Amino acid sequence: MPSMNDLTDIQTRFPALSDGWARFDGPAGTQVVDTAIEAMSDWQRSGRNANSHGAFPAAQACDDLVDETSKIMGELLSADPVGMTFGPSTTANMMALTRAVAVDLKPEDEIICTTLDHDANVAPWLLAARDSGSTIQMAEFDPNTGRLEAESVIDLISQRTKWIAVTGSSNVIGSIPDITSITRAAHEVGAKVAVDGVHLTPHRKVDINEIGCDVYATSSYKWYGPHAGIMWIEPEVLNDLSVYKVRPSPEKGAGRFQYGTPPWETLAGIKEAAKFLLSVGFESIVKHESVRFERLLSGLIDLPKVRVLGPHENIDRAPTLMFLVDGKEPEEIAQEIAKSKIAVWDGHNYAVEAMNPLGLDEKGAVRAGVCIYIGDEDVDQLLEAVSLI
Repeated sequence: MPSMNDLTDIQTRFPALSDGWARFDGPAGTQVVDTAIEAMSDWQRSGRNANSHGAFPAAQACDDLVDETSKIMGELLSADPVGMTFGPSTTANMMALTRAVAVDLKPEDEIICTTLDHDANVAPWLLAARDSGSTIQMAEFDPNTGRLEAESVIDLISQRTKWIAVTGSSNVIGSIPDITSITRAAHEVGAKVAVDGVHLTPHRKVDINEIGCDVYATSSYKWYGPHAGIMWIEPEVLNDLSVYKVRPSPEKGAGRFQYGTPPWETLAGIKEAAKFLLSVGFESIVKHESVRFERLLSGLIDLPKVRVLGPHENIDRAPTLMFLVDGKEPEEIAQEIAKSKIAVWDGHNYAVEAMNPLGLDEKGAVRAGVCIYIGDEDVDQLLEAVSLI
């Protein structure tokens, strides 16, 4: 696939967009790129649908697919492909990780979570603490700025800290913490860091080698691929974890986290979605999304009766925001917007710890996200729809 620097007609790569809807619901799941759709369909037709570690060509093709998908994910995330594990979702992968971590935690140990995170990177750690008797420390983001300062996490680190769970980017207000500094401070006391990179991966070039984290989780359906979760675990950590697994599973390597037969067609889709991101290039992606998001952010801020939550500046953030309209419930706002064939989300979006600091209840707010296929016309349609509420 040739490099694509002009994204003005990128929408043609997404068959689902032909229905005329403006899809600002991408933070919960994007539409699927054409090459990923074709790869999944082709795999199912190919006769290669089998199982792993067999003596015949179809089985060998399955093994090759795992290796190929791991390799392209290693390129996407700048990480050792040996550490790539695949599962149904990031939530499921985090549950498997923390169940293994909990085996070796002691009552005197501490885990640090944050109020900025999606619950997929909070609840699993709460359960691990419950089962092990260890303690959770909660780092809080600043509700006035919408930022989680690195010091808010670092100040909680002690010799008792064993794991830090932190988001790469908020899935509701977009702010991007300094996870590299947090990781560096954690490693100084021997603690490990698990980054929820689900909302970061579609919008920034991720370099795990530079970040230095021990675990990085992402979900391909947030970046134009099929519904699946990919979790990278530093290979030594991967081999040392007390993983719950069936007895025939390997004692070392990524296969320890493979629960049953992988969905081969999904791996084929993941591979092509990752190749799509790499072919477009993150310099082009960031530039395209930033221009559209600035148009959306400033437009909403300028509207009377609209309150934008979180950061009001378009720096160090993913192109996602939450807003309210005076006198209207979030669900009511989303329903009115949908009448104009525009998709947005309402609610807490699983960032349950973030709602109270933002002054919200369980009803949350309205969330809109810019992604690669959002254009200026889409933004203008959303702004007009909100202005009419």
